Amino acid sequence: MIEVGKIRKGMPLIIEEEIYIVTEANKHSMGRGDGIIRTRMKNLKTGLVRQFTFQASEKVEEAALSFRHVQYLYSEDELFHFMDLETYEQYTIGVDEMGDALDYIKENEEVDLQFHEDRPIGVILPNTVVLKVTDTAPAYKGDTVSGSGKPAVLETGLKVTVPFFVENGERIRVDTRTGEYIERA
Repeated sequence: MIEVGKIRKGMPLIIEEEIYIVTEANKHSMGRGDGIIRTRMKNLKTGLVRQFTFQASEKVEEAALSFRHVQYLYSEDELFHFMDLETYEQYTIGVDEMGDALDYIKENEEVDLQFHEDRPIGVILPNTVVLKVTDTAPAYKGDTVSGSGKPAVLETGLKVTVPFFVENGERIRVDTRTGEYIERA
């Protein structure tokens, strides 16, 4: 347990039996007595951001998280199977824990799994991934209006807007934080 006055951005905390990452923490002092700590936290499981207010004298539980480098093997029903690259131990996580990673990883890809008490709770994606365009409209001569693009479906099912010169079968780099096209790969 730690005092809420020691909460910092990026800390993992357990609140209401859920794991949250602190995205913002502000201290406010009152005229008399203890101050309050206002925080914004992102739920690791659901991805939802909530606000919490604590009295300065309260204590919260800090979550102990660890990471393991794994390879994504395959999915079966709504379960996703990963293998630790050092110990060859296999882990299974559900759709809820996968979150946005569903749109960005494909079989045999290497990622980091986040663990809490030896239980996988989420996937940590790299900032960019390379994916193949599977469906987009053909390019026509003269389609060069700046700032616009055309819709494209990638091999994972993710839909992005790409420039007009990108064609089916090409590999492109996508930002996993924004879901936007960066460049040809």
